[in-house]
Amino acid sequence: MTFDIVRVLLILILVSLAYIDVRTFRLPDAITIPTMTAGLMFNYFVPLGLTDFPSAIWGAIFGYLFLWSLNWVYRLVKNQNGIGLGDAKLLSALGAWLGLNALPNILFIASLIGLIGGLAWLQLQKKSTRSAFPFGPFLAIAGIIELLWPQRLQTLILNNPI
Repeated sequence: MTFDIVRVLLILILVSLAYIDVRTFRLPDAITIPTMTAGLMFNYFVPLGLTDFPSAIWGAIFGYLFLWSLNWVYRLVKNQNGIGLGDAKLLSALGAWLGLNALPNILFIASLIGLIGGLAWLQLQKKSTRSAFPFGPFLAIAGIIELLWPQRLQTLILNNPI
């Protein structure tokens, strides 16, 4: 019962962040940082949380550093930001809640639906493919999928080789 309440609250936070990002192209620190902190605390204090505490720590660290590094390289090449650091903080929060092993699935799902959804977004907004679009909603959707059906994607791919 307690885990269900925690999952519902996390989903509500992720949906709120997605909505804010679509409207403002911002993911506020006032929500992402406490969400990350709460994930670390939950996985530290709750026996058999959503992941073990070391995985939560590494998930938070690598979640942030991966997108930060991606942006850093893009900035070196293009002399402009390619992804917002709010997205990095959101991925860090997801890593804190779901652990290091969830990050590849979250990034894959978010990238896949972000490609499709981003093109649709740009089409609806009548903008070019060089225009920015919010990535946070796709990270949030991927996080919800991984929260509700953990490791499902890996199972499907590994059990059904192409």
